[in-house]
Amino acid sequence: MSKKILITGGAGFIAHHVVDKILSTTDWHIITLDRLDFSGNLNRLNEVVCSYPESERKRVRVIHHDLKAELNPEITATIGHVDYISHLAAGSHVDRSITYPLEFVMDNVVGTAHILDYARKLDRLERFAYFSTDEVFGPAPKGIDYKENDRYNSTNPYSATKAGAEELVVAYENTYGLPSIITHTMNVFGERQNPEKYIPMVIKKVRDQEVVTVHADTKKINAGSRHYIHAEDVAEALLFLFNYDISSMKADITGAKCQKFNIVGRDEIDNLELAKFIADTQGKKLDFEMVDFHSQRPGHDLRYALDGSKMKKMGWTPQSAYKKLEDVINWSLKNERWLSI
Repeated sequence: MSKKILITGGAGFIAHHVVDKILSTTDWHIITLDRLDFSGNLNRLNEVVCSYPESERKRVRVIHHDLKAELNPEITATIGHVDYISHLAAGSHVDRSITYPLEFVMDNVVGTAHILDYARKLDRLERFAYFSTDEVFGPAPKGIDYKENDRYNSTNPYSATKAGAEELVVAYENTYGLPSIITHTMNVFGERQNPEKYIPMVIKKVRDQEVVTVHADTKKINAGSRHYIHAEDVAEALLFLFNYDISSMKADITGAKCQKFNIVGRDEIDNLELAKFIADTQGKKLDFEMVDFHSQRPGHDLRYALDGSKMKKMGWTPQSAYKKLEDVINWSLKNERWLSI
């Protein structure tokens, strides 16, 4: 019998790639729960789903709901039985979290509490997956890559609310036996990304021959760096974890039951190197300015880094970011409306 998965934030950037991966590699039925605001663009989901035959499209259903409110009986009846839940819905813009911190508490903490409380009442739920961020660990000094259970060091309200939601997931597993996992990832890129994000923004500025701002240290010499990863890799990793026998894994030395996993890109790329690669791929000259962005603005860090050795030992590795980046650049230039939506 076909499985069913509930994906929160299904019209979001990463989640719609998860929907695409599930449609292309499984026979699962998909329920997406989304409030369809500026970050949940239904055009993304529609473009992906409509690329499949009619028989496949019927496997996807969209339900409009804001998780700041509990799931009412009508919605739970519409969803029906589910085998998996992937909770990706979240407020994710750091700048916005600094301006509206309470909004992020409601979206990321209260919203997570509502979906957890729904999940704990389900019969035969196989796994609840919470999608978190590298930013819960804070800035990473050069040479330091954070492992799954390292201490939190939130530097902005966004990361603090994601860390708080993680603790709720752990508590629901410990208290109610909810079978849960937590994933951390960072700097995901891909097709149909919000154009204010760094990679689509640079693609557009290079195309239009505008100056690209590169975030650097206080001396404006060393650019910030990230482990970039394509959204397709993230989707593959989530499916890998849904199919992995988590019960065979030992608890860590603290005895924590809720397993955590870093989904991290293979390549650490500094932002100037990245901008140059985007310009070279377009066959254009890069006009750039190094700016001391991080010391001027609170809540932003020069370097983030995760240790991906746990997933590698389990048998999962990502593709090269450079190859996928070239594909995204070419796709974006052919589908220019996604650079301005």
